[in-house]
Amino acid sequence: MASDVLVRRCRRPLLWTLALGLGLLGERGLLLTPGPNGVVRHTLVVALIASSAWLLYRVATLGIDVGLARYAVGPRDAARIRRVRTQADLLRRITGALSAVLAGAAILMTFHAVRTFGASVFASAGLLGLVAGVAAQSTLANLFAGMQLAFGDMVRIGDEVVVAGEWGTVEEITLTYVVIATWDQRRIVMPVSYFAGKPFENWSRSDPAITGTAMFHLDYSAPIPELRDRFSAVLRSTRLWNGKGEALQVVDTTPTTLVVRALMTADNASDAFELRCLVREELVAYLRQEHGYALPRISVGSADGSFPGSRAPGKPLRQQGRRGGADG
Repeated sequence: MASDVLVRRCRRPLLWTLALGLGLLGERGLLLTPGPNGVVRHTLVVALIASSAWLLYRVATLGIDVGLARYAVGPRDAARIRRVRTQADLLRRITGALSAVLAGAAILMTFHAVRTFGASVFASAGLLGLVAGVAAQSTLANLFAGMQLAFGDMVRIGDEVVVAGEWGTVEEITLTYVVIATWDQRRIVMPVSYFAGKPFENWSRSDPAITGTAMFHLDYSAPIPELRDRFSAVLRSTRLWNGKGEALQVVDTTPTTLVVRALMTADNASDAFELRCLVREELVAYLRQEHGYALPRISVGSADGSFPGSRAPGKPLRQQGRRGGADG
C-alpha cells in the first residue's frame, strides 16, 4: 500500500513530461509561420525542462522513501532509525534545491541573450562567487551545518534535547533551521549553526532511557529506612519506572535538615518527569500521614514577637536562689 502511494507521486510529472516531449516532437507538423513556430517550440522546451526536473525530484524522493520504508520495517535500533530518517529528510531537501537550481540554469540557457552573455559571466565568476559568498555567509554556514548535523549524527528528529535552557523534542531539521517542540506545546526555531557551534544536551542520542532525581529536605529525625521502603513500593506500583535502577540516599546536610535524594530510571525523559512528580507527591504524603515529625521545622516567633526560651516583655527574669545558685 505504501509503495502504491509513493508511485502515485511520480504519475503526474511523468505524464506531463511525456506529453510535452510528444508535443515537441510533433511541433514541426503544426502549420505555423516561422515566428510563432519558434515561440511555441521555445515554450515547449522550457516546460519540458521544468517537468523533467519535477520528475527527477519525485523519482529521487521515491527512492529515498522506499529505502527508508524498507529499513524501518524490520526490528531496528530506535536511535538508528531516527538518524536514517533525519538523513533521508535532508537528502530530500537537497535534491529539491538542486533540481530547482539545475532546471533554472537550463531554462536560462535556452535564451539566446543569456548564452551570448555567458562568456562574460563565466569570466567574472570568481568575483561574483566571492561577493555571493560574503553576502550569503550566514545562509551557507547554516547549509553546511545542517549537513553536518544530519550526517555527523549530532542530533536527529525525535531526539530529546536541552537548548538554551529549554527542554524539548526535535520536531524538524531543515537546511537552515531546527524546530524544537517543548513540553508546553511551544515551538523553538533555532538556526542549525547554533548546534554546530555551541554545546547542547542530547538526552537520547544513544539511549532514550534517563535517570531522574527528586530532592527532599527532611528533619534529622526522619526514618530513612522506612522512607526507602516506601520509595521502592511507589516505583513498583507504576509503569513509568523501567525497573533498571533505584536509590534513596542522604547526600548532604544543612544546619537544620537532611538532604535526601531519590534516584529512579525511566525509558524516556517524558516518563522520567512524570515519575519524579509522582515520587515527590507520594513520599511527601507518606511522611505527612505517618511521620509528621520528619518534615522540616523552622522555629518562629510567637504572636507577641518573642521566641521560644525568651522572656515576655515586662516580665522579670526568675530569681535564682542564693544557696549554691540553685532555684529557690
